[in-house]
Amino acid sequence: MMQAKSPSRRAMSVALAGAAAIAALAPLSGPAFAQEYPARPITLVVPFPPGGVADTVGRPVADALGRYLGQSVVVENKSGAGGGIGMAHAAKSTPDGYTLLLALSSITIIPEADKILNRSPMYQLNQLVPIARFTADPTVLAVRADSPWKTYADFIAHAKAKPGAITFGSSGNYGTMHVPMEMLKQATGTFMVHVPYTGAGPAIVGLLGEQVDALATGPATVVQHVKAGKLRVLAHWGTGRLAALPDVPSLTELGAKVTFSQWAGLFAPAGTPEPVIAKLRDAARKAATDEKVIRTIGAAGTPIQYLDAPEFAKFVAEDAKVMAGVVQRIGKQ
Repeated sequence: MMQAKSPSRRAMSVALAGAAAIAALAPLSGPAFAQEYPARPITLVVPFPPGGVADTVGRPVADALGRYLGQSVVVENKSGAGGGIGMAHAAKSTPDGYTLLLALSSITIIPEADKILNRSPMYQLNQLVPIARFTADPTVLAVRADSPWKTYADFIAHAKAKPGAITFGSSGNYGTMHVPMEMLKQATGTFMVHVPYTGAGPAIVGLLGEQVDALATGPATVVQHVKAGKLRVLAHWGTGRLAALPDVPSLTELGAKVTFSQWAGLFAPAGTPEPVIAKLRDAARKAATDEKVIRTIGAAGTPIQYLDAPEFAKFVAEDAKVMAGVVQRIGKQ
């Protein structure tokens, strides 16, 4: 017959179990862990399919990070819910530096959209730590080259004359391709039909394949198609003129007072050890000045607009405040 453990023996067992748990966690924060990092391949989550801005920026950045960290950085496209699925996956990953996130500006939009839709939050911004911003481009309004709209004025006149006749694609509800179009609709008093896809790549395929009539996206995803004579850009959501598309006017210039920037930046899960964050910041800084990265991303029509962690964190916080107001005005979709 087995004897029950005495209180003292039970207490000792609990203490030993607790000590073992602490010992298991210790390697994630100790100096030895940080010194050895990275000791195995790193996963860079890109929360959209191939072919979009996040992927266009993420792949050359991953290659450069791998070279400067001395370890492979593998891109994992984890799309869905306007980028929310991939961002939530990264936010909830073990904070050890082996799962990183290359996010777009929709990262600040989705938490507010969750509130508007009364759904459980996929993630919170405080679950992620900003490491570096790489790009920040205004979105552009693109249509097929064979469309009847030669100018922005033609496009808006049609939208006003025939409400609901124009369809536009996006990377998903409340994503960086959806929000600017909703802002344009509000500013011009027009109604256009939203057709969500799983990412910018599929949305552009939809535009080229005549499934939708227009879309708003980063210059990097359309410049090649403009040069090939397949797409036409009518306007952009920035100010001034774009280096990649110098003949394209801004919406502000055309009388629609709306601006929107589609930026791309690197994040790590909150709780990642500071020495690991420091290594990632250093590698990201080197990646931002890497000739191959500048050349590859620049060829897609996007210049590097680097911000280090402190400045990027402030930028993200400010953007989140602005986007909260925008999402509230858009309401439920």
